[in-house]
Amino acid sequence: MRMNILNKEAITIATALFLWLAAIEIGFAKPPADGAGHMQRGIELAQQKQYDAAIAEFTKAIQANPKDARGYTNRGTAYRASNRLPDAIADFSKAIEVAPKDEVAYRERGNAQIMQSQFDAGLADLNKAIELKPDDAYAYKFRGFAEIGLNQWDKAVADFTTASQKEPNDPQNYDRRAWANRNLKNYDAAVADYTVLIDKNPADAEHLVKRGATYTSLQQYEKAIADYQAALKLKPDDYDTVQRLQYVQAMLAAKNAPPPTTTPTPTPEKPGLLTPLNVGIAIALLIIIAVILRLVTRGKVEEASGRIR
Repeated sequence: MRMNILNKEAITIATALFLWLAAIEIGFAKPPADGAGHMQRGIELAQQKQYDAAIAEFTKAIQANPKDARGYTNRGTAYRASNRLPDAIADFSKAIEVAPKDEVAYRERGNAQIMQSQFDAGLADLNKAIELKPDDAYAYKFRGFAEIGLNQWDKAVADFTTASQKEPNDPQNYDRRAWANRNLKNYDAAVADYTVLIDKNPADAEHLVKRGATYTSLQQYEKAIADYQAALKLKPDDYDTVQRLQYVQAMLAAKNAPPPTTTPTPTPEKPGLLTPLNVGIAIALLIIIAVILRLVTRGKVEEASGRIR
C-alpha cells in the first residue's frame, strides 16, 4: 500500500503558496523614510491579509513613483497571495524591467511561475536570483521546488540542504528534502529529516505519518506501526492513517507467520505383472503361436510305416 502523499505538482504549488503566506514579510520591500505612506500602508494591509486593499495602496504608490521597483514587487506579492498569478508575474516582470539587478523580483517571479507549474521558467529566474544574491536561503528553497517539479531529485536535495544550512529553522527545507530523498530511495536520509521535524514539533501528526510511510518502505514495520499509532493519538479520526496502520499490521503478521508445511506427494506403486493388459497380451500371443503352428503343419506329408496292410 502506497502512502497517498500529494503528487509532484500539487506539492510544489501548495508548498509555495503556504510559504509565502507564512513568510509574507520577506516579499515586501520597505519604503524610504521620505516616501509616500501608500507603500507602508499597503504592507500593513497585506500582512493583515487584506489583499485587495493592499493592492489599491501599492497601485497608488506606483502611480506616485513608477520608477520604484519595490511598488511592483510588493503589489505582485499581494496579487500572488490572492491567487492572481498572471497579474503577479506581470508586476514582477515590470520590477525586473525597472531594476534588472533586483534579485527579489527574480525570486518572486520564479516562485509565482512554480505555482503555475511553469517549472523551467521558474528555474531560470531562480538561477538568476541566486547569481545576484548567493546567500538567499529562500531562492535555494524555491529552486528546490522547481527541481521537484522537474523530477530533478538530486539537485533538489542539494538545494534544500543549502537552504537548511542558511535557514535551519525553516521546516519546509527538511520536509521537501525528505520527499526528494524518498524518490531517490534514500529512505534513511528521509527518516532523519522527518525525525528532526518531529523533534521540533512532536504534536505534528503529518510528519509522524510520513516517517511511518518511510519506515514501511524500509520494511521496518514495527517502527511504522509505532509512528501511525502516535499520529492517531493526535488525530484519531484520520481514516487514511487508520488504513495505513492496518496495512502495516497485516504486512508484519505476514512477515512473522511460520512457513506453510507441505504434505509429501505419495509415490505411486508399481503395477504387478498380472494386470488385465498383460493377461490379454499373453492370450493374444498364445493364439498367434497356435495359428502359426497350424499353418506350418497343414501341408506336411506323413512318413509311411513299414507295415503292410
